[in-house]
Amino acid sequence: MTNSPDERGAELRELFFETSQELLQALNDEALKLEKKPGDEEIVRVIRRTVHTLKGDSAACGLRELSELAHQFEDALSLEGTATQAAVAEIAFAAADVFTEMIAAYHRGGKLPSTRALSKKIQDLTAAPATGKTRRTRKVMGKGKTSAGVANTVELWSEYEKLAMLQAQASGQDVYHVVVKIDPHCAMPIAGRQLVQNAIAVMGPVLAVRPDAKSPAASKQAELVIASVQTAEQITAKCKIPTIAGEITVELMLSAAEKQAQSETASPVEASSGETAASAEVPAEAPAAMPSAEAIATPTTQENILRVDAGRIDSVLNLVGELIIGKSMLQQALNEFSKRYPKELLRGKFADAMAFQARVLNDLQRSVMKIRMVPVDQLFRRFPRMVRDVSRQCGREVELDISGQDTDLDKGILDAISEPLTHLVRNAVSHGIEPADERRKLGKKPEGTIRLNAYHHGNQVVVEVTDDGRGIDTQKIRAKAIELGMTTVEESAHLSETEILDFIFRPGFSTAEQVTEVSGRGVGMDVVQTVLHRLKASISVETRPGQGTTFRLKLPLTLAIIKALLFWVEQRLYAIPLNAVLEIARTFETEVHQVDNYEVLQLRNQVLPLLRLGRPVNDADRKSKLFVLVITVGERKYGLIVDALEGEEELVIKALDDHTFQTDLVSGASILGDGRVVLILNLPAVVEHVARSRPTELGQSNSGLLLTHTDRTRLAMTPAVGGQA
Repeated sequence: MTNSPDERGAELRELFFETSQELLQALNDEALKLEKKPGDEEIVRVIRRTVHTLKGDSAACGLRELSELAHQFEDALSLEGTATQAAVAEIAFAAADVFTEMIAAYHRGGKLPSTRALSKKIQDLTAAPATGKTRRTRKVMGKGKTSAGVANTVELWSEYEKLAMLQAQASGQDVYHVVVKIDPHCAMPIAGRQLVQNAIAVMGPVLAVRPDAKSPAASKQAELVIASVQTAEQITAKCKIPTIAGEITVELMLSAAEKQAQSETASPVEASSGETAASAEVPAEAPAAMPSAEAIATPTTQENILRVDAGRIDSVLNLVGELIIGKSMLQQALNEFSKRYPKELLRGKFADAMAFQARVLNDLQRSVMKIRMVPVDQLFRRFPRMVRDVSRQCGREVELDISGQDTDLDKGILDAISEPLTHLVRNAVSHGIEPADERRKLGKKPEGTIRLNAYHHGNQVVVEVTDDGRGIDTQKIRAKAIELGMTTVEESAHLSETEILDFIFRPGFSTAEQVTEVSGRGVGMDVVQTVLHRLKASISVETRPGQGTTFRLKLPLTLAIIKALLFWVEQRLYAIPLNAVLEIARTFETEVHQVDNYEVLQLRNQVLPLLRLGRPVNDADRKSKLFVLVITVGERKYGLIVDALEGEEELVIKALDDHTFQTDLVSGASILGDGRVVLILNLPAVVEHVARSRPTELGQSNSGLLLTHTDRTRLAMTPAVGGQA
């Protein structure tokens, strides 16, 4: 059953909304290159091709306003002398912004933005070339025939038309350029033009027609490109229609005989060169050799790429997750079977089948995860334009250096960190990089540098934002924190540099002296940390006064399936990512000490801050043994006190409904093979909870109570979502 036209149109639009983002990004990239190399005609040609594609695709989807605006810009870029104008890059940036807004409006069904300002800039660009210069002309190359060439004002041939010309030549047909002037005394010029076109079509396939039938110029002339085995004289005779056709010009563009001669006499390399020369004969404007007809028939790597909606991949991933739960259930049943029937011969066959299933399931899981992985370049490539705009807005000179853009990351995580990373880069420009004059006085080069880098580190991806600016003044941070009531003078005296820097992630904290469009409102950095906590990620800061600052984001490779360590606290089962665990230590409660009302443990000549999920022990239990999980969060180590260990397990993370569970200390849940529900702790949020908690009474430590009474009540209710407690 075929889809209705409306359904096909909707699918076409959705495809356009997806692919247009690549075109807009390419437009921004080329505009940045043109800004650095003003007057580069090759870059202008690339911009024109990008706009041409956007015009055609939007027209095919019925997006008339966008298509017309793109057509107007494309026409302006085709004018003689346009490429040398400095305004082209600025207009390209403006066009990219307006196109983006228009596509977003089309997508959500909202009101289109005003295009008047952009149209005015394009018109100014059109009027700017020197007097006497008209639209770029094309000289049709023939073999020394009647006319030296025809200068005309029609649009340039499209890439598809050029390819059709080459294919016709390769098939043994000559390609002719035909221009027929319509008799000015013709009573019905449009109908006459159609009669001319019909007559020419008898001589061979028509490959291109100019101008468009709806154009005012259509009543004056018809310009066609045809492929034919007939001679130019025969085509001219066919076009002579009394009272309709006036002046007629027929010129040979591509010769089949010449093509054949080149193929017979040239080596493979020379034949390729000859084909390039033939390609150059079509439009003089072509930026490079057109691909041959044989090349068109050869499948390219692009044909092996499928665009798949992310929701479909998520569905497959969810099914893989269910299979993993099923594998755990089978393993649990096999273990019970082995205990009950230790001498049963079928145990070995069951074990072999389970091992085979586990291998296949692991391969399937890795394959699906690789499908979800995309290079961080998809995010990084947005920043050159943004840095350029923000630096101009702030009066800075900034260069962006990008590395590690091929590092793969889960698509869901990549989308989620877009806003936090954008804020960090904007802050680096507005807060980090000094003005050019100030940098000169400090002996630095006037142009600051911001570096974006990404790399794999174990089972994590690290993304760094580094600037070579003034660094962060920790004393200023301390003073501002005291002013905002976030700490006291006495407390701040005992804070380390890392703890002082943590204040910048508090809600409402800002050291900007005035509010601007870029900074100073006291929002942003707390949102950065909130988003990262939600992703089970962490952020750390390194700064050197006068030398610069680095923000380091540590992200999980995926949010769907993790290797976890399970443990018990107060008869409840919890889990944490296995890659966060450095080691497991055994100690006694008597080895736990109080320092500034916080619990610490001395482990191999280092003092380890402790995190306690349960209640503090009483004096009667001071001699009891306990487990301490040494974990890393950001760049620091902590000891997590637990009652007992359950073991390692591969967990499929299930998101928790906010109505069911309302604490950020837990990032998700999972179901074990025996039906039990395990809660997965959000370690960055747990550490943040400790950092913000304060003793309520001198000499009494409540910092160990990470889960308040309300938190523990919510945790107790959670297994209601399924399984046993």
